[in-house]
Amino acid sequence: MSFFSPKLGIDLGTTYTLVFVPGKGVVLNEPSVVAVSEYDNKILAVGNSAKDMIGRTPDNIIAYRPMKDGVIADYKVTEAMLRYYMKKALGSWNLFRPEVMISVPAGVTSTEKRAVIEAATKAGAKNAYVVKEPVLAAIGAGIPIQEACGHMIVDVGGGTIDVAVISLGGIVASTSVKCAGNRIDQAIADYVKKTFNLAIGDKTAEDIKIKIGSAVPLEEELVMVIKGRDFLTGLPRSTDIRTNEIVKAIARELREMIKAIRDVLQDTPPELSADIIDQGITMTGGSSQLRNFPELVFRRTGVKAYLADDAPYCVAKGTGIALNHLKTYKKSILAKA
Repeated sequence: MSFFSPKLGIDLGTTYTLVFVPGKGVVLNEPSVVAVSEYDNKILAVGNSAKDMIGRTPDNIIAYRPMKDGVIADYKVTEAMLRYYMKKALGSWNLFRPEVMISVPAGVTSTEKRAVIEAATKAGAKNAYVVKEPVLAAIGAGIPIQEACGHMIVDVGGGTIDVAVISLGGIVASTSVKCAGNRIDQAIADYVKKTFNLAIGDKTAEDIKIKIGSAVPLEEELVMVIKGRDFLTGLPRSTDIRTNEIVKAIARELREMIKAIRDVLQDTPPELSADIIDQGITMTGGSSQLRNFPELVFRRTGVKAYLADDAPYCVAKGTGIALNHLKTYKKSILAKA
């Protein structure tokens, strides 16, 4: 590894992309969105400025989310997005091609993995490594993954929930289910449409989830005023919505996520199950911050769950730590371009 090569860790998510520079921390946290003009196929904006355009663009500008369920859905746009983020993180004066480590969901196929490596190399990386998200999340959460001890990690992002049991630096049992934050937002929007005859956008649905959402019913409910378009009159209207309505609206999605956790627990060898009961389940990722989510996991599995420090940044931090200690984590790192 050349002395000059800068290092970058990229948490390439369905909803957000985070870039981590060892020694500096997370230097960039922007939405995985690219605005493209349909007329000449030119990329107009990436990240925050592109997200502001969603739902507000004229017909000839399309806001793309090039990642779907944690994997590349639009290759060309992803490459452009990576190039933009790498350049922004390194600064324009940088002359050296960086070593890049990128996170991928636990259930990723080898073709999907190759696509990520290729996109990163074409975007200007000298070497690209891909590592499964749960491994990076565990490293970032400060779990000693090299020990002969079972640790369970649940990484809940926008597109996928990744559940894995890690021991001796490797994944013993894992699953990746395409039901996470985005599906919760969708369920909230559907509920508001059905119950109140109101059309709300993705951003409003996400705001409701963050401000008043909960995984279990609350005795003292939170209330929020939502504004949207009335389906019948076509005019703007506002109404109140409460926490326990949201709990009901997202129950199906949460059930699917809990099932993923239970499935992995059932696949775990008995020795490691004993460790997990002692250690508990570590939850990371932005969507794991849903109110009382660890409590719901505990109620449904009987295993204590807790939220990692800096939960949304664990994967990004993990990429940085793994890049700095490549030798130590060699075994957990799957592929090199």
